Amino acid sequence: MTDYGHELLFGSFLTPAADRPEQVVALTKLCEQVGLDLATFQDHPYQPSYLDTWTLMSFLAAATSRIRLAGNVLNLPLRQPTVLARSVASLDLLTGGRVELGLGAGAFWDAIEASGGRRLTPGQAVDALDEAIRVIREVWAADRRGMVRVDGEHYRVVGAKRGPAPAHQVGIWVGAYKPRMLRLVGRAADGWLPSLAYLPKGPAELVDLNALVDEGAEAAGRDPRSVRRLLNLSGRFTRTRSGFLAGPPEQWVEEVAGLALDHGTSGFILGADDPTAIQIFAQEVAPAVRELVAAERAEPGTRAKAVEEQREVVEAGTATTLAVAPTPDPGVRLTDHRLWDESTRPVAPPAPAGHVYTPHAQAVGAHLVDVHDHLRQELGQVRDLLQQVRRGAVSAGAARAALNEMTMRQNNWTLGAYCAAYCTVVTQHHGLEDNSIFPHLRRSDAGLGPVLDRLAEEHVVIHEVVEGVDRALVNLIRDPDDFTELQEAVDLLTDTLLSHLSYEEQNIVEPLARYGFYAGQV
Repeated sequence: MTDYGHELLFGSFLTPAADRPEQVVALTKLCEQVGLDLATFQDHPYQPSYLDTWTLMSFLAAATSRIRLAGNVLNLPLRQPTVLARSVASLDLLTGGRVELGLGAGAFWDAIEASGGRRLTPGQAVDALDEAIRVIREVWAADRRGMVRVDGEHYRVVGAKRGPAPAHQVGIWVGAYKPRMLRLVGRAADGWLPSLAYLPKGPAELVDLNALVDEGAEAAGRDPRSVRRLLNLSGRFTRTRSGFLAGPPEQWVEEVAGLALDHGTSGFILGADDPTAIQIFAQEVAPAVRELVAAERAEPGTRAKAVEEQREVVEAGTATTLAVAPTPDPGVRLTDHRLWDESTRPVAPPAPAGHVYTPHAQAVGAHLVDVHDHLRQELGQVRDLLQQVRRGAVSAGAARAALNEMTMRQNNWTLGAYCAAYCTVVTQHHGLEDNSIFPHLRRSDAGLGPVLDRLAEEHVVIHEVVEGVDRALVNLIRDPDDFTELQEAVDLLTDTLLSHLSYEEQNIVEPLARYGFYAGQV
């Protein structure tokens, strides 16, 4: 067993698709919202179907406030190390220390050469990476006297000025698999970042590869524990166990904790563009792994006991009644304007008698209520904004800007309030269709069709009502003394939204608990 003792990091590995730029932006914001530590991105500068990774990271740095960003990994042959060092340091300074440097020696040499890079042999690529790391560290060492001088075979720097220094100690994490490269990681890098999918023997292969990193560190007089071990993960969340990281969240918790405690991995980066998977990984897997690893580190031997207790809970903690209570309609209407006839709303079929709900299924059903509670809270904020505008404490322009930042404004409602939890800032319908809960529920139970159709219709109406609030704020800017339109728009939003959220919960909470967010989850 090898646990290098690093603080655990959880992140995402996202595809920077150029034909859907809004999707990677939305997913990154989602990663921050659900609590991930890190968002990383492929880097293939020769690939026109991908956004340029450095440009994307710069944009995302301004669009986020907490999450760290990194290439996974940056293509060194097409990124000059002196310029790269200053780019990383600059973005790190601008973000207050939120940038890490994932670095790769290069692959796909035909494409690199076609784009103007030099074709290198495997040995030359290792040497070039070694020289580049030296250049980058020298540029960052702004407190040293003298110019940067690295007289390498591949990178020659003969008097470059130092600086700027990054805002924090940026980690240089290298993607590597071969012995010479792994020893270089141990000798010169801050972290090792391979992908599980590229390990033919699976996690067992980490034993020998870690040993090579350790060997390189020891040969350079470094403590092997100073080198962080990260891992790009690939897998599936499913109802039953069917392989490593292919099963329910509790299986992921066991296996990811094992990677930390048995193989020293402390950075877990999920390769997925599925917002549902990102949410589960961040909010169900990551906290439980942190807890399990912390307990084992504090008292060795507790992991096996905790895993067994979890299995017993899953097996024994079932119930034939759903403990989640849908939120009732308040029944009070602030306007006489009715945008739909509530008496014509279809009702979901009853649940099958004797259906058993696991604790996880109960949590799935409860999550819809949690998401709706967030929207109800935002509605309260809208009404509070109206009062502040009336009092002159907030301008109409500032109120409009605040409205545009809210979840209810960011979503187009065509996929329902539930999608807000997973795709809170996704504004394009086509970017969400494949991950929508509604098609899954429709496939699972044809009897839900009328309810889902009605909900979809109401989503369109609510979208227009939210737009009406925005229009009223614009009109208030033109006529700052007339609050009539804005008050009516906010009151109408209150009536329609609270009615709709209650109707959706009454009809969708139980099916969600029964069928899950996606096929085979519960």
